[in-house]
Amino acid sequence: MAHSAGQPHSTELERHAREANRGHGGKEHPVAPGEIAIGVVIGRTSEFFDFFVYAIASVLVFPRFLFPESSPNTGMLLSFALFALAFVARPIGSVIFMWVDRRHGRAVKLTIALFLLGSATAGIAFLPGHGWVGGWAAALLGLFRFAQGIALGGTWDGLASLLALNAPEKKRGWYAMLPQLGAPLGFLLAASIFAFLLSALPDGDFQDWGWRYPFFVAFAVNVVALFARLRIVATDEFSNLLEKDELQPVRVKALMQENGRNVVIGAFVPLATFALFHLVTVFPLAWIILQTERDGRDVLEAQMIGAAVMVFTVLLSGWIGDLIGRRRLLGISAVLIGAFAFAGPYFLSGRNSGPDTFIILGFALLGLSFGQSSGAVASRFTRNLRYTGSALTSDAAWLIGAGFAPLVVLALSNAFGVAAVGAYLLSGVACTLLALTTNRQLEMRDR
Repeated sequence: MAHSAGQPHSTELERHAREANRGHGGKEHPVAPGEIAIGVVIGRTSEFFDFFVYAIASVLVFPRFLFPESSPNTGMLLSFALFALAFVARPIGSVIFMWVDRRHGRAVKLTIALFLLGSATAGIAFLPGHGWVGGWAAALLGLFRFAQGIALGGTWDGLASLLALNAPEKKRGWYAMLPQLGAPLGFLLAASIFAFLLSALPDGDFQDWGWRYPFFVAFAVNVVALFARLRIVATDEFSNLLEKDELQPVRVKALMQENGRNVVIGAFVPLATFALFHLVTVFPLAWIILQTERDGRDVLEAQMIGAAVMVFTVLLSGWIGDLIGRRRLLGISAVLIGAFAFAGPYFLSGRNSGPDTFIILGFALLGLSFGQSSGAVASRFTRNLRYTGSALTSDAAWLIGAGFAPLVVLALSNAFGVAAVGAYLLSGVACTLLALTTNRQLEMRDR
């Protein structure tokens, strides 16, 4: 290894982060578990805020902005195809930034990744429309979206794994839940900004320039999150904890040779959760706008209620996970998602409060399962492989379970009706239950 995580190469931001963590005596304060938890939540919230700003714009803006000559359905499908690019790029980014981590340190890697993420997001804010540059507008957005995915692969900082490894024996579910709060909090922040702009601006102004504002905000949020995380990552205390717990980047080849089966199983365990993820966030916004007279602000407000419910159920998952076990909770959640797969299309295709019921129930179930989706199988990795293994397993799970979900389900729903939503969810449920069963059998065999 070209360098030790305990002796990272210094950058200007890193030096400022170290100074921020020093007291009047010039000594660094020890990093408390609570500070790590705060860093995790801030970091994940900023990432999901970026994610949802793009996701919401992919429904409300890009179909008309980039594909004005296409039908509403076709424009939405093309927009969702661009949406999936980040999930394809993310594993590539993880491999690239693991190399940066080994050579130059975690603080350098995190700085580059977050500035790339922020720059790509801000770049979208300056995107010219189809009326200016024709098809090049979609090509530019695809480039920015791919860059976002590369950057997201580099934002894995090990804080979540560090929390899990140092959690008290009977509190591991609670600590595993903390990073997952970033999803509903990020959605609430992104949706509230779009809802405000939709209510405050005429449609023409929103489509022309109003939609760009959330992308500028995303850049500012990234800068704040970068300093919050560097304040922890750049300290000697954090580096010592990483070395003690062997949370160091390793080559992908070494990971697959030693723990390849855990990467594969781990990628399929959360598929029910990740299938549901986009079917209550991105897809309903598109489907309801396309199929009904409701406007985007109205749907976003219902989804914000759902996201607030999700905050509660994510917290609840930590308590239940410690009570009955994380993997058992994932199995129960998968069965509940399976039941929702039968009832959900009925609500979504209904009138009056039916779609809102779909959204709120979906968010509630999502919180219960998503709260424990990251930690249930990560414990199967040996300590020296856990840092890289967790990152690549998460990338694979998002790619398989969620990346193409809005595109596939919208295409299937256009062809076969909204029952396709239930069929897609059931496929994820089957994968989750099979992976959990396989993981349990391997665990018993290895004892």
